[in-house]
Amino acid sequence: MKIYFYALREYDELTFCYQMRDKYGIDFAYSTDYPNDKNISLASGFDGVSCTPCDMSAKTLKAFHDVGVKYILTRSIGYDHIDLKAARELGMKIDTVSYTPTGVADYAILLMLASIRRLWHTLKRAELQDYSLRNKIGRDFSACTVGVMGTGRIGTTVLQHLTGFGCRLLAYDVYQNDTAKKFAEYVDLDTILAESDIITLHMNANDDNYHIINAQTIAKMKDGAHIINTARGKLIDSEALIQGIESGKLGGAALDVVEFENGLYYYDLMGEVMINPKLAMLRSFPNVILSPHTAFYTVEDVCDMVEGNFRSCYEFGTGKRLHGIETE
Repeated sequence: MKIYFYALREYDELTFCYQMRDKYGIDFAYSTDYPNDKNISLASGFDGVSCTPCDMSAKTLKAFHDVGVKYILTRSIGYDHIDLKAARELGMKIDTVSYTPTGVADYAILLMLASIRRLWHTLKRAELQDYSLRNKIGRDFSACTVGVMGTGRIGTTVLQHLTGFGCRLLAYDVYQNDTAKKFAEYVDLDTILAESDIITLHMNANDDNYHIINAQTIAKMKDGAHIINTARGKLIDSEALIQGIESGKLGGAALDVVEFENGLYYYDLMGEVMINPKLAMLRSFPNVILSPHTAFYTVEDVCDMVEGNFRSCYEFGTGKRLHGIETE
């Protein structure tokens, strides 16, 4: 069995690929580029293709299928970048990875603290030797109500870790779990919007929660509320967020993910024109923190992501696992 890796980072992922090749007996080759019309042929003769979030449309899947690829393995928890209907029609198996939730959970808490204490703005002004206090005042985190939307592994870990800060904790999810109930009170959507000083998103991106943060839901929030997103950019209507910041309805936002980030994040675009005007607008606000989709980025998580793709290929190829995600 063989896996072809696209967008492989030689400075961190490659070491783990060599380790997993020896562990699972699966060979690999790679490109540092994302899949495109010119390099899809590189995967010819490989059982699986490994990718990060990128264009995995029906056209791309068909091209991989035509060169003999049977498995699409994404080095991410989310899979909204993959056309599952097309994969099902082609008979291709799709799989994601899981990794320890603590890295993303703790990063979300870091963004909460940085946002309500205006840390990013304060540090940028300090670099210019502006040590005055005007427009730097923050909030006491322990006095805040934090609303966690989405209580899967990461959201539940956020709740658990927040218990040490003394915050009031609320949770919202269509599917409640008993572990989260130990740390937070489950409430409906309107209640979590109305009563939270900080709302942190930990939901999958699907049709049901696309733009769950929009003009209507922002209007229901507390004045001065902060929004944190380490999940998926599609959860937030960027235009509504911009209007919420400009009007003063929102106190701030800290975003590790944004809409239409493909083609931007993970590229070195220094000196180039910004091709995402909404992202450029968000960057201009002193009370918005943007980090380039790095909440996951720990040694432990990168290792888990690489191993997850090798494990999936091994299980598919040996028949230990017959089905991929939502394609059968």
